[in-house]
Amino acid sequence: MNLGIQKVEALDTGHFVRVEWEDGSESRYPCVWLRDNCQCPRCFLRSARARRLFFEDLDVNIVVKEVALADRRKISITWPDEHASEYEAEWLKKRCFSEEARAEMREDLFLPERQYWGSDLQLPKIPFEEIMYNDESAYKWLCTLKKVGIVLLTGAATRQGELVKLGHRIGFLRLTFYGPTWQVQDKADANNVAYTTGKLCFHTDYPVLQHPPGVQFLHCIKQTAAGGESGVVDGFHVSNKLKKQNPQAYQILSSTAVDYTDVGVDYCDFAMQCKQRIIDVDSRGQAVRINYNNATRDTVFDIPAEKVRPFYAALKEFDDLLNSTEHKFTYKLKPGDIATFDNWRVLHGRQSYQAGSEVTRHLEGAYADWDVVMSRLRLLRKRIQNRD
Repeated sequence: MNLGIQKVEALDTGHFVRVEWEDGSESRYPCVWLRDNCQCPRCFLRSARARRLFFEDLDVNIVVKEVALADRRKISITWPDEHASEYEAEWLKKRCFSEEARAEMREDLFLPERQYWGSDLQLPKIPFEEIMYNDESAYKWLCTLKKVGIVLLTGAATRQGELVKLGHRIGFLRLTFYGPTWQVQDKADANNVAYTTGKLCFHTDYPVLQHPPGVQFLHCIKQTAAGGESGVVDGFHVSNKLKKQNPQAYQILSSTAVDYTDVGVDYCDFAMQCKQRIIDVDSRGQAVRINYNNATRDTVFDIPAEKVRPFYAALKEFDDLLNSTEHKFTYKLKPGDIATFDNWRVLHGRQSYQAGSEVTRHLEGAYADWDVVMSRLRLLRKRIQNRD
């Protein structure tokens, strides 16, 4: 971005600064925002990229005293208290308040684009070793994980500990009451339905936590000959279908707080309680997280009695859509495969399999937070761009 500045002036009795760019476009910046984001050493700690200016010292009605074009790459502002600020053209252009510029910034920072899918999913696959040692492959993995919601890593060693390596690759894993990693296999006196040979219905993991893990990893170490197939469904795609098909059901599921519970002993003893909406939505009513695990949905239901049946009817319609053949994708993990998927978006399940005298199916699981994953994605992108 090498756009120069043609002209700069104060507008609206000094409450805005207007910048005219060399290509004829213009940007308007509120003065309170400019003062709040002064880049001088007194107001901004550059080594930490953090604001030093106290909000209590900010005049929200501030106007510029003087604004000037230092050169075509910089503007300078003098404030009423004689404090001086300078702003680089590139810095300003990137933070333009136009809808187009803000959309571009959202895309750059958060990668909001989604590719929806159903039974037609072309499951993305990348070799495990590639993403471990090649930055371009790791970046592709994380971008695809954000966009599609699921990526299969292939060719990992069939032993415990590979997910710890994967955690180090992105930063670190999420510790939960089931430990830093956990073993999905048939266990006596199982403290989780996953630790049985039975069928697992479509669910997201850990809605009993206030902040459920954003990303889940499942590493296949041993696979049963018959049964044990995995299934996934795009919860955002299904939510959109429900919203069109039955807006009232969507409204119920996105507004009713459902009680979840999980009590037991594993990494340590625990007694978890939480309230979650089945479909979490943003300010525009778009689904941003699915919180649905029938196994840990509590017998306690903290809503008026007359609202219970309408809720069940809405959830039944959502569940039917999740299980419809057009929406679910089925595959079978092979030893060495690692399924990596968005636990806020992708619901997963598995078919039952036969119990044996010894363990016939063994997956190791782990979680990571989206904050950690997105941090690594941005750092990888920067590293790759700096090479070009």
